[in-house]
Amino acid sequence: MTKLKLGLIAHDKPVKVALLLPGALHRDLVAYAEVLARETGHPIEGPVKLIVPMLERFIATDREFAKARREAGSAAGPGASPPTPGPSSM
Repeated sequence: MTKLKLGLIAHDKPVKVALLLPGALHRDLVAYAEVLARETGHPIEGPVKLIVPMLERFIATDREFAKARREAGSAAGPGASPPTPGPSSM
């Protein structure tokens, strides 16, 4: 069994987004969706469903971004709103 960075894709209220992808990236997303569907046993409705979880995972695991976010939050002072928490692990 392969160890993919994404796990089961949560079903959530759909939001329409218009996005142009390079053909090679779209083919890679299609291939990733096929592998993920085999690994999880749950079909993926389309490669577009992978984009949000991939971006969430990317942001949640980017240490430099987390550091910059913490520093920006502490620089904002005591009355500032706390940073938005990252997504739950997948």
